[in-house]
Amino acid sequence: MEIEALHNQLSRVLQQTTSAFQKVPGSAVLVRYIRSSYQNDPVRSAIELVLILFFIRYLLSPSYSTHKQNFVKLREDEIDELIDDWAPEPLVAEQTVLEEAESDKLPIIVGPTGPKVKLLNGRTVTNLASYNFYNFNANEQIKEKAIQTLRTYGVGPCGPPQFYGTQDVHVKAEADIANYLGTEGCIVYAQSFSTVSSVIPAFCKRGDVIIADEAVNYSIRKGLQASRSNIKWFKHGQMDDLERVMKAVALEQAKGKRLTRRFIVTEGLFETCGDVTDLPSLVELKERYKFRIILDETWSFGVLGRTGRGLTESQNVDPQQVDMIVGSLSGPLCAGGGFCAGAKDVVEHQRITSSAYTYSAALPAMLAMTASETVNLLQSNPDILSQCRENIKVMKLQLDPRSDWVVCTSALENPIMLLVLKPEVIKAKRLSIEDQERIFLECADECLTNGVLVARLKTRPYAHAIKARDSSWVAQPALKICITSALSKKDIEKSGATIRHAITKIMTRKISGKTG
Repeated sequence: MEIEALHNQLSRVLQQTTSAFQKVPGSAVLVRYIRSSYQNDPVRSAIELVLILFFIRYLLSPSYSTHKQNFVKLREDEIDELIDDWAPEPLVAEQTVLEEAESDKLPIIVGPTGPKVKLLNGRTVTNLASYNFYNFNANEQIKEKAIQTLRTYGVGPCGPPQFYGTQDVHVKAEADIANYLGTEGCIVYAQSFSTVSSVIPAFCKRGDVIIADEAVNYSIRKGLQASRSNIKWFKHGQMDDLERVMKAVALEQAKGKRLTRRFIVTEGLFETCGDVTDLPSLVELKERYKFRIILDETWSFGVLGRTGRGLTESQNVDPQQVDMIVGSLSGPLCAGGGFCAGAKDVVEHQRITSSAYTYSAALPAMLAMTASETVNLLQSNPDILSQCRENIKVMKLQLDPRSDWVVCTSALENPIMLLVLKPEVIKAKRLSIEDQERIFLECADECLTNGVLVARLKTRPYAHAIKARDSSWVAQPALKICITSALSKKDIEKSGATIRHAITKIMTRKISGKTG
């Protein structure tokens, strides 16, 4: 009797529920859908039922607080003890003994930079530490035009070039550089260092492959880091090793049937070594394995070639065979900023995607005009370069073959002469990188004492960046001597003798000190 009563009660409840459901608008359509779905595809109906039940369970599940305290509550004395024991990580590492010594003896120039400069202590010395190779900053014609431009345009554009900072002098500078190099277009940046470090990530993205020379400079390394691409290195200046890496990349992509953009990044004239790239071989490999070239001519633009057009002119390579030519306007051109030259689509792409171009104020009009003027001077008067190269030969004869301690690693036409200790000297005296840096710091001080201002090659950023990439290459410390055409042959010979005697004095003292 109880079972029958329960059955009758369930039937009434089901009937009432069915009646109530049928009163809901669209219920008949839902019932027909369920019947036809079950008849046609019962598996799908079962899956839909499971999903509905999961949804209902999710809605009915209890909520929980995201601020639930699941940590140990400390007493006030425990908190005070932890605060007293806590030592924050320093924002800047402490200076080394070498860095302190260098900063204490840093020479400060008073007045304009030229072949002879006056220091803060009142002394006048020969300046062999400036990139003013052709003494353009003393050119009266350039000075007069710079003053006129400053009076007409003001100090700066006060805005990004892509929005409201572009002026007619910027357009003219870009056209002059493109015409000078022989490329379709050119884009001018406001700062030299950030040019190549912004050009690289504008084209290279995550998943792309970049093969770079292991001796590339610090700004290139920052661009490689920002691109997040797959970075591979080849031994400095060795085209056979470059081909080995390129072949491995091409084979790997062929097996995976995955095509990505592939780039070669190198310098025309290397900042850390002073030598040049074999551009014809580089172009041949690029075309054979379908790569693109980003060539940094920061140190070779305005220096190499008959009229200073750079590595393409020096090695007779069509500049349009190089996808991107990056250069500086702040060195021998005595202006400021940098540029990237190439095809028109390559240039226009950077006007939107290059961070250093889009988010920086445009180059001051006076500097853009100076760049145009110095480019035109180099193009119309190649003798400017000839005088500087004669002084390079004179200085090299004073230093390289006549010194028992150092050798010059720079190319013949490079006005930045890098003097490194000879391998046999390093081996015989067991000199570490720090030892070599200290030797050249003392050599620079000795030269300054005798009236010649020279500089050192900075190596620490390169060594740190290399180690981060698991490479064994480290830039060798060097004494940096910058030649200018404004000095006479007699001045160059005298300065060369001073530098040679300073190196000999420091090295002799080091040897006698170690022996003693």
